[in-house]
Amino acid sequence: MEVQPLSPNVGAEISGVDLSKPLSDNEFGAIRQAFVDWGVVFFRDQTLSPENHIAFAERWGAININRFFTPVADYPMIAEVRKEPDQKKNIGSTWHTDHSYDQEPALGSVLYALETPPVGGDTQFASMYAAYDALSEGMKETLGGLKAWHSSRHVFGADVVSLYEDGKRRFQNAENAVQDALHPVVITHPLSGRKALYVNADFTVRFDGWTKEESQPLLDFLYKHGRQPEFTCRFQWKPGSVALWDNRCTWHCALNDYHGHRRLMHRITVEGEALSA
Repeated sequence: MEVQPLSPNVGAEISGVDLSKPLSDNEFGAIRQAFVDWGVVFFRDQTLSPENHIAFAERWGAININRFFTPVADYPMIAEVRKEPDQKKNIGSTWHTDHSYDQEPALGSVLYALETPPVGGDTQFASMYAAYDALSEGMKETLGGLKAWHSSRHVFGADVVSLYEDGKRRFQNAENAVQDALHPVVITHPLSGRKALYVNADFTVRFDGWTKEESQPLLDFLYKHGRQPEFTCRFQWKPGSVALWDNRCTWHCALNDYHGHRRLMHRITVEGEALSA
């Protein structure tokens, strides 16, 4: 097994491992350490059945059955992330982290590529460790005492889902988009012990005790700050590619530059735990 970093701050590609086979404790330990060190790890040329995909995800923890994405037939634990050739809007095109609207946000997500466009459709990832470390001491002090509200209402609610072509097939349970959660703006990561910025443009609504109007200028600054190129890496998908990212210390953004082509991915989300400052 070899671990090759893709950028100075986030992302590493792991070769020499077959995820369709049971992993030894040593193999899993090496993958877990790379995950802790780099926030997102990638694998190439994998051939996974749904059962293989589920088994790998379960090595990390219990599976979170997604409320809103349409599941793969006969496999409710696997969410389908699809864009058809005639559709213009993709899923996940703004910088975000998954499930921050939950009281116990997801540990991570395992995304497996089945069909990819001939070019385009890459995903960018950003390190929230690096984003936090680059803030001034004054800003760190300001953010250290803040909490922020996160919500699923304005992303998976009926009004938003209706904006997608064929939204009722790509999403479900819009009436259940009622989750609100309060988290520290700066968290201490439960595995690495490092400080990470924990807000994101999709789900963060406002700071606790602040109005939306008061919150937005500072949030906008943090969103712009967090996506600076030096904090990021970019992954080019091919069929058989797998990404496992840590939702506690990374953002991701799916590029929407492949109109006229299908992109089909299967995603499993792993349960996490409550976050602390």
